[in-house]
Amino acid sequence: MINQYERDAKIFKALCDPNRLMIIEMLQGGEKCACKILEDLNIVQSTLSHHMKILCESGLVESTRVGKWMHYSLSKQGFETATARLSEIAKSIK
Repeated sequence: MINQYERDAKIFKALCDPNRLMIIEMLQGGEKCACKILEDLNIVQSTLSHHMKILCESGLVESTRVGKWMHYSLSKQGFETATARLSEIAKSIK
């Protein structure tokens, strides 16, 4: 079973890359096909797959296969978990 530190590390790792932050911003407008993300970021498919794997493993992004393409969207629950955890950490600051 994954512990709290491993879960936190996955969330913060997902948020520490400029490309992944751009992907999150793109997904704020709703679900997007991987093909559209590829066009907008001007990266190759293998690089996108790497970024999406990290985002999905963090719980911040969800994926659905539609035909041959993956479609991605933000996870409300994932962002609620991330926000709650960051709030817990910030409470300890004096």
